[in-house]
Amino acid sequence: MTTTTANHHLSPAFPGRAPWGTANKLRAWQQGAMEKYIQTQPRDFLAVATPGAGKTTFALTLASWLLHHHVVQQVTVVAPTEHLKKQWAEAAARIGIKLDPEYSAGPLGREYHGVAVTYAGVGVKPMLHRNRSEQRKTLVILDEIHHAGDSRSWGDACLEAFEPATRRLCLTGTPFRSDTNPIPFVTYEEGNDGIRRSSADYTYGYGNALGDGVVRPVIFLSYSGNMRWRTKAGDELAARLGEPMTKDAISQAWRTALDPRGDWMPNVLRAADRRLTEVRKSIPDAGALVIASDQESARAYAKLIREITGEGATLVLSDDSGASQRIDDFSQDDSRWMVAVRMVSEGVDVPRLAVGVYATTISTPLFFAQAVGRFVRSRRRGETASVFVPTIPTLLTFANEMEVERDHVLDKPKKEGEEEDPYAESEKEMDEANKEQDEDTGEQDQLPFEALESDAVFDRVLYDGAEFGMQAHPGSEEEQDYLGIPGLLEPEQVQLLLQKRQARQIAHSRRKPDEQADLLEIPAERRPVVTHKELLELRKQLNTLVGAYVHQSGKPHGVIHTELRRVCGGPPSAEATAGQLTDRINKVREWATRMR
Repeated sequence: MTTTTANHHLSPAFPGRAPWGTANKLRAWQQGAMEKYIQTQPRDFLAVATPGAGKTTFALTLASWLLHHHVVQQVTVVAPTEHLKKQWAEAAARIGIKLDPEYSAGPLGREYHGVAVTYAGVGVKPMLHRNRSEQRKTLVILDEIHHAGDSRSWGDACLEAFEPATRRLCLTGTPFRSDTNPIPFVTYEEGNDGIRRSSADYTYGYGNALGDGVVRPVIFLSYSGNMRWRTKAGDELAARLGEPMTKDAISQAWRTALDPRGDWMPNVLRAADRRLTEVRKSIPDAGALVIASDQESARAYAKLIREITGEGATLVLSDDSGASQRIDDFSQDDSRWMVAVRMVSEGVDVPRLAVGVYATTISTPLFFAQAVGRFVRSRRRGETASVFVPTIPTLLTFANEMEVERDHVLDKPKKEGEEEDPYAESEKEMDEANKEQDEDTGEQDQLPFEALESDAVFDRVLYDGAEFGMQAHPGSEEEQDYLGIPGLLEPEQVQLLLQKRQARQIAHSRRKPDEQADLLEIPAERRPVVTHKELLELRKQLNTLVGAYVHQSGKPHGVIHTELRRVCGGPPSAEATAGQLTDRINKVREWATRMR
């Protein structure tokens, strides 16, 4: 990877060395973004860079340059959370820029070059920050700028506070929101279709960062299983995680899986801990993180980890006054596990995190990308990240589209009969996902169902748009084959190793006894690698044909899918192989032909 000293970026037009200093070296993308900024000297600049790429270093290097050349006289950093504003102040101090993270009002001490505040803080006192921006030439760094669209009040406050600023640098590491709240200081350009989309001045995506060795390759390990729960009406329902079902049923099955009293979470945590042990053979200080939905679950997961590993886990609850210090302590030591509620999903820098468990029902692409971003920061080439997820179709889609770059789209009228946008995030969802306070709300007591029973089955591995593996019991040889992947591998080596292990498992499965055929049967025609896109197309084709056959036969969707599984064999369609899906497609066509 090409790097260069930061001093190289002081172009001939702006000679000299910044008295505050800069990072010793810049990555190639940071160099490119700096050069573009210096050449164009814009008032507003939007940099979109994948989580873990080093947006903070780029922004502070630019701030140092602008201060040194007297383009600005002070800096204001706006961050999403209290922890992040302190993290910004600490990073700035390392290169000689002093930011006050405790600023609330009044004159700023002469020793400071600026302040670090939160979006919520700006929302409370927009005029305070407007006056500061008017009094002195100000650079405003808006970290994770999509938060300025979380509510109209925050967006309006940012617009009011920083409209007079001399320079504004907007940063984001994730796909923009899908609602139509305009984000302040972001440029929108109208396309040929009449739709306005955000326009970034510099973009550095996950795919490019992976190729440069800036981020780690991510291996997703998906777990399915049978769930049983009781509805508010007293009915007992059962379903297999990942099989076709209604939105409400998916939600209830998902929450049943995450219930710490069932078997799914303990089995997944055991698997994740075994994976962590393997990773620590090559990355001795590697850590693991469970992202939980609420405080009650977080405490229960921490208890499970102690029972499973014999070691305590660092528990981070964001309304705990010591939360930031707990994260800092964990980032510096070599303990194995941390359990947190949401607040570490975005921006928090713990580079040694290499294994994650996604144990929350938040299903927005923005939150998922930010959560995965906690594990991708690379310290040296070859490090891999592993994230354990439930077999939920939405999450699997997000996992397989890590490299997709998206813009914030305005003017999106929904056509009649159009399916819901899978990437749409309501304002309510985003507010919940990004809340700093994770107080116990008693929500668990109000849920319209009761989790009764769950188990876990290793489902598949997702990597670089392809799916590998087969159904296997926890602790089985097949599961261990994937949990034992070395912690140091180049991206190409990961792909090759997964292909080899899947091919070996396919050959081995053909020798399995009949009693295991329902779990491990793999059709002879199945290829070692099937792309996620191909599987999606086959599932879509099957669902379309089943829908047509519903009208023809009068039978419900669920009955037809159950009959297809009985006749053709194999797991639910969400977990079926390409060969199994093809068999079912042909069978539905055969049935439809007979009825004509």
